[in-house]
Amino acid sequence: MDDHWGVPHFEKMCYDNSELLKNYVHGHQATGSEFFAAVARDIIRWINEWLSDQGQGGFYASQDADISLDDDGDYFTWTLEEAQAVLTEEEAQVASLHYDINEAGEMHHNPEKNVLYVRASVEEIAIRTGIPRERVQALLQAAREKMYAARLQRTAPYVDKTVYVGWNSLCISAYLTAAKVFGLEAARHFALRSMDRILGEGWNPDSGLLHVIAYSDASAKHRQVDGMLDDYAFTVIACLDAYEATADLSYFNFAKNIADAMIGRFFDRTGGGFWDTATAEKPLGVLGTRRKPFQDSPTPAGNSVAAIGLMRLYGYTNDRTYRDRAEETIEVLAGVAGKYGIFAATYGIAAVHFSQAHTQVVIVGNDALADQLHAAAVKDFLLGKSVLRLQANQAVAANLPPALAATIPQVPAVSAGESVAIVCSSFSCKPPISNPEELAAALNSGESQSG
Repeated sequence: MDDHWGVPHFEKMCYDNSELLKNYVHGHQATGSEFFAAVARDIIRWINEWLSDQGQGGFYASQDADISLDDDGDYFTWTLEEAQAVLTEEEAQVASLHYDINEAGEMHHNPEKNVLYVRASVEEIAIRTGIPRERVQALLQAAREKMYAARLQRTAPYVDKTVYVGWNSLCISAYLTAAKVFGLEAARHFALRSMDRILGEGWNPDSGLLHVIAYSDASAKHRQVDGMLDDYAFTVIACLDAYEATADLSYFNFAKNIADAMIGRFFDRTGGGFWDTATAEKPLGVLGTRRKPFQDSPTPAGNSVAAIGLMRLYGYTNDRTYRDRAEETIEVLAGVAGKYGIFAATYGIAAVHFSQAHTQVVIVGNDALADQLHAAAVKDFLLGKSVLRLQANQAVAANLPPALAATIPQVPAVSAGESVAIVCSSFSCKPPISNPEELAAALNSGESQSG
């Protein structure tokens, strides 16, 4: 990235896109911005096309920035002449205004190359050109399709098809978040298929998690690499997200078992917090030195994510072991967290999870009212909120973790088969709600976290 944040490093990482996807979904929830929603959907479209194994499930690691030493993002950048060659005169006019495509671009190795970014809005282009807004939108859409088709004819940078367990878990969580908010069934299905692959090929109750389940070069010699803290922490979160997306208790049990293994393998029972690796059997010198990662760089810090996962498990189990391990982890950095600045962002999120009451919204029902209650529950962003959807004809208790199984099935409206939403916090549940507007008001008023 240059000083003006106009020229990026053109390599595309799955973990960058996973976290950006979550942020755009949350941005849409917080603001209602359809622009944020469109960006989120487009991230999914791109990952589906370039960084995913659509056959088996799973997400690939990255796409390179270039194809040779003489290349610097040439695949992704455009000269004005290149754009004009594939567009009509009118399409080129609006595309050049929208994406700031000029004779002089931004790339030092080739000054004619332009980095495409949104310089002018549809409304601004309509005013400047006198072209009706709807026509501008249609021209831009046509230009995007033609330029993308032309770009596909170029030699594309290499895609690293390694399937890392931790990075996959980040992508799974991001897909499930978007699927929940936008109702994207295909994204939900692919995320769950990927989750099943990670658990089926990467998890063994005796040996633990692997770090990699598939390598980019299928013909290269492979060796088993044990999972690290990030792999465990990210996968605990992904399993909990999968449970909340399905109400399938097996995902919750995976989350609990992997979290227990994470504590057993990585937790420092003397000083608190988690080591990044388990004890190495072979001495590796300085490379074998263990540390406790709290800095977000380039992925969310393993200790912070571990604390978040443990607090979510605590909310579902009322097992204070999880809360205590989370507290001891947060305490390790408490005195110096401020010095990390934005690189302690996930640590700040973990601290909020620890300091405020968890909120669980359990919706029971399989009719239109239940659909409306679910939509109201997921519409707005609320940190620490979990939403579960159970069918009225399910054995409710069999699909709930311990803390909820002790209360939800006993609610008369649930046993009567009514479609209701029940908001629980701090291991107590409020009276059932059957009105979507009332549910939204209860969640947004903060009442759900007053327990």
